[in-house]
Amino acid sequence: MSARDLHRIQSYLRVAAPRGRDREDIGPFLATFTRASDNPYLNYAIPADDAAPSREDVDALVAAYRARERKPRLEYISSLAPAVEPALFAAGFEVEGRLPLMTYGSAADTPAPEGVELLEATSEDELRDVATVQWEAYEESGAPPERAVDSLRRTVESGGLVVLAREGATHEPAGGGLCTGPHEGATELTSIGVRESFRRRGIAEAMTRWLARQMHARGNDGVFLMAAGEREATISERAGFVPTADILHISVE
Repeated sequence: MSARDLHRIQSYLRVAAPRGRDREDIGPFLATFTRASDNPYLNYAIPADDAAPSREDVDALVAAYRARERKPRLEYISSLAPAVEPALFAAGFEVEGRLPLMTYGSAADTPAPEGVELLEATSEDELRDVATVQWEAYEESGAPPERAVDSLRRTVESGGLVVLAREGATHEPAGGGLCTGPHEGATELTSIGVRESFRRRGIAEAMTRWLARQMHARGNDGVFLMAAGEREATISERAGFVPTADILHISVE
């Protein structure tokens, strides 16, 4: 992948991260904060490309998250801002992980697993089914809050795509996932989840392939995802994605 394409993805991340969140520009950092949740994956900062933050910049960033009772945390393509990581280390930050950034190339249009259908979720009932299966797949307790359905609705309204996998005969929800609203042709494929009783049938791979093909066909040539681990990376490769860079997750307690 070219440096231009990586810059385009990081630019997308800076546009997408503040959606539905509070934002604050702190030195070379774009900081985002979710009022309703202290989930660290919903509260993080992204540096400007080629940023070279001072210790004062980093301290101000930490203070902003502390003031909101959130963990100081960043997610970004580390190769585009190589001076940031040493500055964070000097302030006591530790690496949480380096997730493979994978971009879509192409994949054959294979059918969904037998007995399963994939559809674009747009109605309230379909979006609620997606929220429900994602909530279960990620082992959250209770029913999904209304904000989870609202988030999916905003994804659709912003030009993104939500997929629902369900049993063809009974319409029982089996899995869900989405591509976020695109920016300059870049869109993130994320939140793939399959209910436990439907796993090991190829549904996650089918949803990943379906989302990527659909968004690519709609003129978005920068479909990407962040693989959470080796298993997810293998599934994504079978669906047409290739590793291109790393996304650094880094924080301080």
